[in-house]
Amino acid sequence: KDVQKEREPHVHLSKEEVKEKIQSYNSSVTDKLKMTLNANGIYTGFIKVQMELCRPITVQSSQSQGRYAPSNQETAFYLPDGCVNTLHISSTNTVREVIEALLKKFFVADNPAKFALYKRCHKEDQVYTCKLSDREHPLYLRLVAGPKTEMLSFVLREHETGEVMWEAFSIPELQNFLRILDKEEHDQLQILKNRYAAYRGKLEEALRGVLKPG
Repeated sequence: KDVQKEREPHVHLSKEEVKEKIQSYNSSVTDKLKMTLNANGIYTGFIKVQMELCRPITVQSSQSQGRYAPSNQETAFYLPDGCVNTLHISSTNTVREVIEALLKKFFVADNPAKFALYKRCHKEDQVYTCKLSDREHPLYLRLVAGPKTEMLSFVLREHETGEVMWEAFSIPELQNFLRILDKEEHDQLQILKNRYAAYRGKLEEALRGVLKPG
């Protein structure tokens, strides 16, 4: 079970300290996703974000015009569990910019304000999670923690509001949700019908065996 952890303060690193940490980071990388330090002190690198979304996302085709605008080319579906995406970002990119880039990369039409980025850490057989503020810098956190995802990983979730704020969704989104629910209801009913039909068949077969003469 996840345990909330207090947010750690941001420690300012000198350019030399950043250079040393990047060298140490790159020497430990095993997936070739290294960081690069530029002459202006800004560094770039990769982060992996695991998608843990409970509600369906709305995806628009690349030809659709206008973000968050209703479109006949939008569809809603549930994202598979454990889906992980890799982003190339810089040390200046904030959490809010990372969320927007992640949604844009996959043509997600949902408002970025519906989502939050979390950091997940493993310590003493416990899993700690903490929601990051919009102004934090994920690549800095990745650099400080090192490349091992056991030490730090990023997770995208819906905001924890206690209740779903349906008024934050557009009419096309809500209509898509209803279509998904109707399909899930139909599928579950079919599964139940098939299960009871199989039970009925076995009972009838058993009865025929008992009633069979001789």
